[in-house]
Amino acid sequence: MKTVDRCCDKTRGWVNEAIAKVHADANRSADTHLLTFPLPVEWGVDLYLKDESVHPTGSLKHRLARSLFLYALCNGWITEGTPVIEASSGSTAVSEAYFARMLGLPFIAVMPRSTSEEKVNLIEFMGGTCHLVDDPATVVDEARRLAGERDGHFMDQFTYAERATDWRGNNNIAESVFQQLSAERHPVPTWVVVGAGTGGTSATIGRYVRYQGHPTKVCVADPENSAFFAGWSEANPAATVRGGSRIEGIGRPRVEPSFIPTVVDRMVQVPDAASVAALRVASKLLGRRVGGSTGTNLWAAFALIGEMRAAGVAGSVVTLLCDSGERYGHSYFDDGWVAAQGMDLAPHETAIGEFLRTGDWA
Repeated sequence: MKTVDRCCDKTRGWVNEAIAKVHADANRSADTHLLTFPLPVEWGVDLYLKDESVHPTGSLKHRLARSLFLYALCNGWITEGTPVIEASSGSTAVSEAYFARMLGLPFIAVMPRSTSEEKVNLIEFMGGTCHLVDDPATVVDEARRLAGERDGHFMDQFTYAERATDWRGNNNIAESVFQQLSAERHPVPTWVVVGAGTGGTSATIGRYVRYQGHPTKVCVADPENSAFFAGWSEANPAATVRGGSRIEGIGRPRVEPSFIPTVVDRMVQVPDAASVAALRVASKLLGRRVGGSTGTNLWAAFALIGEMRAAGVAGSVVTLLCDSGERYGHSYFDDGWVAAQGMDLAPHETAIGEFLRTGDWA
């Protein structure tokens, strides 16, 4: 009889301890808030924002980073001292740097050079190293190369986001939303609106509502210069675009493996100027700054609410407040940056103002 052992008690012990630390971090963190967006009650349609900015690392990506680390640890891909490398537009890297520091692991974030200065500073504050590239389309290949050179683990959020999260429940974002809505006048939302960076969030929510038998539909709001909209509308998983999205955290030059088109009921392509106009209007109404992807989500949510009102349909719409606008002081909230991008916010601000006054969406 021949036997081969690959188990090392010391290695397994370190992994067990690492998993316990990640679980303890989740146990210390309360769930995120579900905020109401101010709309007239008589409209019969309620809008909610799941505020993911209150996570310890300040964004929706905290959930993803936790899931990715647990997935990698349980698969034996990360052990003591393993360098962790990620391709990111910023927020995922901030969150992964947090968990890497917790576990005493070196972390490198490969990001577009256009990533906001605030996010770069946050990653470095968490102990990570930023590796910036000029072409956003190369971040995955560069991250994979660095992982090979350093005998590290490429986390690859764009592949593993949809499978690292338990979509059946286990306090995922979908389960949390439905629990928090249970006492509202429309506890089962008509629509949930999300953006797509990896596609993992839309996959989780789309699978969850089907698993639970809810009639809720999923709408994905996609920014300019992103392949997801074309890939979905043309049923072409090989769709690509050149360049990168100006709305950080969402939009990709290719359709990523974690994007599951069959669980998405509608896609909306949102002009970047509309996203910025919506985030600015929302920031004033909420009394706090919100990020670019929140603006993209809100523009799509406003359109759906206008459609529901025109059809005489009451109900609720849920979307995500993905991160704080404090990360974008040098971009979306900077009039000089907006002008340099050639964006005209005025017509979009007018459209939003008319919607908020009348409930009509042109």
